[in-house]
Amino acid sequence: MDTIIVGCGRVGAALAFLLSEEGHNVTVIDKKAEAFRRLGKTFNGLTIHGNGFDMDTLIKAGVSTADAFVVVTNGDNTNIMASQVAKKIFKVPKVIARSYDPKRAEIYKRLGLDILSGTTLVASMIRDKLIEKSFSSFFIETKGMGIIEILINDDFVGKKVQQLNRDDEFIIASIIKAKGTIIPSPSTVLEKGDMLIGIVRTESVPKIKKYFQVEG
Repeated sequence: MDTIIVGCGRVGAALAFLLSEEGHNVTVIDKKAEAFRRLGKTFNGLTIHGNGFDMDTLIKAGVSTADAFVVVTNGDNTNIMASQVAKKIFKVPKVIARSYDPKRAEIYKRLGLDILSGTTLVASMIRDKLIEKSFSSFFIETKGMGIIEILINDDFVGKKVQQLNRDDEFIIASIIKAKGTIIPSPSTVLEKGDMLIGIVRTESVPKIKKYFQVEG
């Protein structure tokens, strides 16, 4: 995948390094040349010194043939402008922008932009850790679904995954076992010490927690 990342701060640099390590073609744009130091000596992508919404800079970066465009500078206005140019003018298939202001993020989403608000995500994660402990809803924007972690007790040892799934309420997505994490089949048998990672409908959380005897 050919990806352009605008902004070589901590998030942009980390993302660029991860994608590059996975074999993707990555080009990083930043208006400060010294920012590229964050990429380290092993980064094998391209770096371009320039403005993330400047047409000539974007063309030089290969925006016309890019598969994805990510804007993660520390300025909301820059992020929105750059993402609009990539999406509306160059028709990049996948465009993602970061927004620090949750209220503005909602407005831009309604305009058809794919926006991530780090402020909202972190706040939601902290809230989940404080209140729910084993339940996380931050990663699903509709808030209708979430992830729940369940350490099974002896009552469930020997049961199969298909016996525990609940239609339209709860599905076991993976199981953390002593030997590693697996994606189970319906016939997978649970063992002592298994940690279930399930997708659960938010309104069903109390019911599922009660069934599995989850505290907190």
